[in-house]
Amino acid sequence: MSELKPCKVCNYTRQKSYGLVVSSLDQLKVKGGETLGFTPDLPVSVVLEDDGTIVEDEAYFLCLPSNTKFMLLNEKERWAPSTKIDGGTAWLTRESRVLDSDTVDSALSGTEAWRDLASKLKQDLASIILFSEADLESLVNVSCDDLAAELGFGVSKAGDLQATLQRVLDRREEERQSKELLQLYLKAVEKEKEEQVPCQEGQEAADEPDGMEVDSSSGFSPRTLMVLKGKTSPETRLSNAELQMVVKEGASAMATVLGWDAERTSALLRACEEELNKRLEQVQAMQSLSVHSQNTSSSPEGDETQAKRKK
Repeated sequence: MSELKPCKVCNYTRQKSYGLVVSSLDQLKVKGGETLGFTPDLPVSVVLEDDGTIVEDEAYFLCLPSNTKFMLLNEKERWAPSTKIDGGTAWLTRESRVLDSDTVDSALSGTEAWRDLASKLKQDLASIILFSEADLESLVNVSCDDLAAELGFGVSKAGDLQATLQRVLDRREEERQSKELLQLYLKAVEKEKEEQVPCQEGQEAADEPDGMEVDSSSGFSPRTLMVLKGKTSPETRLSNAELQMVVKEGASAMATVLGWDAERTSALLRACEEELNKRLEQVQAMQSLSVHSQNTSSSPEGDETQAKRKK
């Protein structure tokens, strides 16, 4: 049995917020949707409340710390910063925010918050997967020389780290844009379907299947089929679990439900296998970096280098 994780959920207006204890991402969607009063038949997406990061991967969900706050969204709802909701007046319904001298001092000291993040990276490079976009941006924007000094790296290595962090930021932005485009596409498909029903009764067999209604025996979820039928690199928009399901079902099952020829289906299957292998390699590389970081911090040479720097 999976370990239970305490967390918080809210709706897109942030006016409803509840505490839950769940063991998986799917359970969070079900229990959170019921708690917030969502319609059971409508799809629910999960994002981080503070920065809108999309949470679709089960492994990433399990890596998040306890009491993380999630925002649950219906099909037509979108994440927005708390200061911009309701025309910038949503703060009136929340706790009063009073600026005093302590608040001003903490805001000024926030400019040095990147040092705390650098310290966490120095202890364990794998902790980067838990950083928010704001955290990553602060490390990217800091001087390369200052970051190198704080981490105990060479300037070149610190520059490579900043380049990697920037790629992570770019990928998160691409994922957010892909999610928005998919929602627009689904909305357009649904509208087109409603317009075609009155004039095309009895002709469904002549149309290409759109993947929205699939027999349960096919093994593919409606969302997976919709993404697979995307025109540009659909494999990059599937979660790890979905990629594993596609690879497991094989080309024959995909050709049947998608209505494609063997060559096109095989090409898509190879792309999914390559994407899954690439993600597995990234996880292994991150684990290697974590072990290397721990060995470096505990080695006598590292202690001697730190002693010389203090002098």
